[in-house]
Amino acid sequence: MGQILLWTLMLSLTWMVCVWLFSLWAGRVCVIDAFWGPGFGVLATATVLFRREFDLVWAQQLLLACVLAWGLRLGIHLGLRIAADPHEDRRYAAMRDKYSPNFQWKSLGIVFLLQGVILWFVALPVIHGLAATGGMVRSFLLGPGVLFWGVGVFFEAVGDWQLQRFRRDPANAGRVLDTGLWAWTRHPNYFGDFCVWWGLWLVSAACGAPLWTAISPAVMAFFLLRVSGVTLLEKDIGQRRPGYAEYIRRTSAFFPAPPRRGS
Repeated sequence: MGQILLWTLMLSLTWMVCVWLFSLWAGRVCVIDAFWGPGFGVLATATVLFRREFDLVWAQQLLLACVLAWGLRLGIHLGLRIAADPHEDRRYAAMRDKYSPNFQWKSLGIVFLLQGVILWFVALPVIHGLAATGGMVRSFLLGPGVLFWGVGVFFEAVGDWQLQRFRRDPANAGRVLDTGLWAWTRHPNYFGDFCVWWGLWLVSAACGAPLWTAISPAVMAFFLLRVSGVTLLEKDIGQRRPGYAEYIRRTSAFFPAPPRRGS
C-alpha cells in the first residue's frame, strides 16, 4: 500500500506540473480549476493499474465509476466556463499582484504543487478503497455512500446549470441569484462537493479503506466552509453586489434550509 501511495503522490505532482506548463501557454492560472476534478479520475485509474490486479469487486467498480463521472462533469463544466471568459479569475489575479514579479514561476509552488498535494490527500479514501483486496468489508456503508454522492452531484450540476442560465441573461447583471437551489443555500455547488466527498468516503470505506481516511473529506469540508470556499467567496461580494447582504439574511450559507422570511 505504501508503494501505491508514493506512486499516486508522484503522479499527482506530475499532473499539476503538466497543468502548470499548460497555464504558461494559456497565460492564465485559473485553468487549474478545469483539471481539478479530472485529476481525481487520473489517480483513481492509476491506483487500479498500480495494484496490478484488475479483479475489482463490483463495489470498487462502482467507486471508480463515481469518481470518473463526477470528475469528468466538473472538468467539462469548468473548462467551458474558463474558455468562454478570457479574463483571469479574480482570486488568481489578486495572487498574481501579490507575488509579482515572476509570478508565473512562483505559481508552480504556491499554486500548482500545493494543489497537487491537496489533490492526493483528498483522494486518499478513494486510493485506499480501490487498492484494497478481499472484497467488501462494510457493505452497510455502500448504500448511504451512493446516496450522498448522488445528492452531491445533483446539487453541483443543477446549481451550476441554474447559475449559468442566470448569468446568460443581461438583465441579471449585478443581481443576486436567489431562486431554485440558490434560494435554499448560498452555495449549492460547495454543498454538493461536500456531499460528494463524504459519499465517496463511505463507498471507499465499504470497499476496505481504513476509517481514519475520513480526515480527507473532513479537511475538504473545512476548506469549503472556512478557507477557499464560502469565506473567501463572500469576503467582498457584498461590495460588488448590493443585494447580497439581504440575500445573506434570508438564505442559509451552506446546508440547505427553507429561506427565512420577514425582518
